[in-house]
Amino acid sequence: MDAKKPYLVVVLIQFIYAGMFMISKAAFNGGMNNFVFVFYRQAAATIFLVPIAIIFERKTAPPLSFKVFCKIFALSLCGITLCLNIYNVALIYTSATLAAATANTLPVTTFFLAVLLRMEAVNFRTISGNVKSLGVIFCMAGAATLAFYKGPHLKPLTHLHLLGYHNHEAHLVSTVHSSKTWIKGVFIMLASNTLWGLWIVLQGLVLKSYQSKLLLTTLQCFLSTIQSFVIAIALERNLHKWKLHWDVGLVAVAYCGFVVTGLTFYLQSWCIEKKGPVFLAMSTPLSLIITMVCSSLFMSELISLGSVLGGIFLVGGLYAVLWGKSKERIADGKIVADDDCVRVMEKDVNNILDIKEEIA
Repeated sequence: MDAKKPYLVVVLIQFIYAGMFMISKAAFNGGMNNFVFVFYRQAAATIFLVPIAIIFERKTAPPLSFKVFCKIFALSLCGITLCLNIYNVALIYTSATLAAATANTLPVTTFFLAVLLRMEAVNFRTISGNVKSLGVIFCMAGAATLAFYKGPHLKPLTHLHLLGYHNHEAHLVSTVHSSKTWIKGVFIMLASNTLWGLWIVLQGLVLKSYQSKLLLTTLQCFLSTIQSFVIAIALERNLHKWKLHWDVGLVAVAYCGFVVTGLTFYLQSWCIEKKGPVFLAMSTPLSLIITMVCSSLFMSELISLGSVLGGIFLVGGLYAVLWGKSKERIADGKIVADDDCVRVMEKDVNNILDIKEEIA
């Protein structure tokens, strides 16, 4: 049973992410303001993390200089506050399925940004270097397919509307609206993922000067809460939109703030410790499959052929980059085989997948 635990945990993680995509989309469909939503979810995450940070880090907290604080503030603004607000705008324009599909671009986007910043090298004379480059091309093809080709819609598995519109006419209006703004939404979603990838790359640099990941995460959540409040109050002055009700909006805030930030962070850390980050990364496409099936079942979300084909390209690009990275690390002697998986040694624990969803 112990050997099966990592596999069960990784499936649970992807179910949690799929739930995040769908519940957030349902909250926006129900009329919740996306900017207010970001503030509340970050506030919930801060409330969750602060006591934990105080308990475990109060005696070992590293000193925080003004220079490092400014870096963390900028990191929070770029990679959390702006990223989440842009992401939610894109989610309103598109669908939960597209959000799950574009999540597969994150490791590829991070790799591409690392190459641009000369933190990563590509050797075109090796098979692994060419495969990584091919993975980037596959992701670009997937993004283009998602944006410019919709194709016929697949038949919904059911007509239940547990998390979606109960009014069929309103659902059709929403579908037409998303058709007009789909391309805009895809590129906004990719911009959000680019900011997310940049945050991952830059956070690795900040961790060198401030090495407590728990405190760094807590500080970023706290600063992001303040930043999100400023943005939300500037863009939404209607106090009625700020009221939380006993509906899917409140569920989404609690779910994203406590479950995604708290439980998933622990599960990911445990899974990486047991099987390594490559094992976790290879499970990412599961959230796409789960979201695609569940959004069709419970939200009657219309899934287009373009979304399916684009998702396949993105998953192919993800696996190509991960395969190339693993081959390069094996060649460099940085990882060793352990049972049936690839494990990362201590100096690589700050890999992007170790910090990917600490604040999501």
